[in-house]
Amino acid sequence: MLWVLLAVAGAIVVLLIVIYNGLITAKIRVDEAWSDITVQMKRRLDLIPNLVETVKGYAKHEKGTFEEVTKARAAMANANGVAETAEADNMLTGALKSLFAVAEAYPELKANENFIELQRELVDTEDKIQASRRFYNAAVREFNTKLQVFPTVLIGRLLGFKEREFFELDEAEQAKAEKPVDVKF
Repeated sequence: MLWVLLAVAGAIVVLLIVIYNGLITAKIRVDEAWSDITVQMKRRLDLIPNLVETVKGYAKHEKGTFEEVTKARAAMANANGVAETAEADNMLTGALKSLFAVAEAYPELKANENFIELQRELVDTEDKIQASRRFYNAAVREFNTKLQVFPTVLIGRLLGFKEREFFELDEAEQAKAEKPVDVKF
């Protein structure tokens, strides 16, 4: 009888260790995915001043657009948490669209090699941000699922694990993201 109790207790301890390690692994994966997003967003923030300066050289009277981009960049740099970052990201995306709309009015700017290279780097960064968002949301889905299934739900709540937020676009951006992008050079 003692051996049976020891075997059951041992099995319970092993089960707790496996569940705990699975939760920690999933949590680390979510943190890593969030780090990937912040790295790519930082890269985008670093590109924006160069892009703005290049456009300023051609479109000196577009002060409002430059201020909007600068304000959106500052909001993005100061954002904390998933929801605030998503909101700032939406604002920055809109400001960049305005900046590129200004660039459309200046054919010599669109032909400028520096502008073309910055635009190419920005497009590449945007693609990497999208991939990072998908990876993050997949990691969050996996982590949140672990926290909702039995028996992990009991252990996870007992140990203080909390569900994570998905990185979501607002509804207007979601509708735009579902349409193909019309890129003109």
